[in-house]
Amino acid sequence: MAKITAAEVNKLRQATGAGMMDCKKALVEADGNMDEAISILRKKGQKVAEKRADRESSEGVATVKVNSDNTKGVAISLNCETDFVAKNDSFVEMANNMAEVALNTSSKEEFLASDFGGITIAEKLTEQTGVIGEKIEIGGFEILEAPFVGSYVHVNKIAALTGLSKAVDNAEELAKDVSMQVASMGATTLSYKDFDPEFVASETEARIAVIEKDNIELGRLGKTLKNVPKYISRAQLTSEVLAQAEEDAKAELKAEGKPEQIWDRILPGKLERFISDNTTLDHEKALLDQNFIKDEKKSVADYVKTYGDVEVVGFKRVSLA
Repeated sequence: MAKITAAEVNKLRQATGAGMMDCKKALVEADGNMDEAISILRKKGQKVAEKRADRESSEGVATVKVNSDNTKGVAISLNCETDFVAKNDSFVEMANNMAEVALNTSSKEEFLASDFGGITIAEKLTEQTGVIGEKIEIGGFEILEAPFVGSYVHVNKIAALTGLSKAVDNAEELAKDVSMQVASMGATTLSYKDFDPEFVASETEARIAVIEKDNIELGRLGKTLKNVPKYISRAQLTSEVLAQAEEDAKAELKAEGKPEQIWDRILPGKLERFISDNTTLDHEKALLDQNFIKDEKKSVADYVKTYGDVEVVGFKRVSLA
């Protein structure tokens, strides 16, 4: 039986990240053969991975990497089971190193098959499952390419990318602010114009049903009833709908006895309120139509316009939540 030295144990530990005792046992079993010891540790990782396959890996690290010319970015999450592991410096470093590898790939499949210190990313995940004793996997994986790509990461839990149509002055600041919006508000599409009509129709029906149900209980308790909107997206507010809303507002002003000569000062506010009350889906799901988190008096689209002739052309988001 080969004599196992501390230097050999340390070398194996540096190569795999496994604990000292696990490394020594693997070297003893492999009779000092380093490659065989690494194989033993990886097989152990496979066994642990099989046992923990059905475990939930909702903790971890979300991170981004953007290339040097800001034309491509990647957002990934390296998931684990506990917050204790997620906060470990070596785990965070591994997530960042894996994101660097991901930046040079075009799909999650290609990424998992990529080299990572002599083994594939997929093999490294299995190896680390054995080393750490928790299920380790890639949860989110998103790539974004655009004339200019910027990013934002929120406390290693949410990572976002934003693509701009061109690299204008202070493009990095703009892309970061919009990425912060993406991370914070969780939009699913760029504009209300991207919604499928069937989705809007079904969502309208569902939301109205929920409000009407709530109103039954509120009425029973003698409380103020919620407003039941007819619409939930700007996509539904045709010119005819807006014209009718204006007529209704005029009728309301007349009934209130407001002088006709001041209607022009009041009507814009009433129409703005009508649009706001009937575009709740847009405010929740459409990035450019959301209220900007740094200045809620502006929409995200309005904020982007302050940077000149530039548009948001895409965004991606990865979250552990």
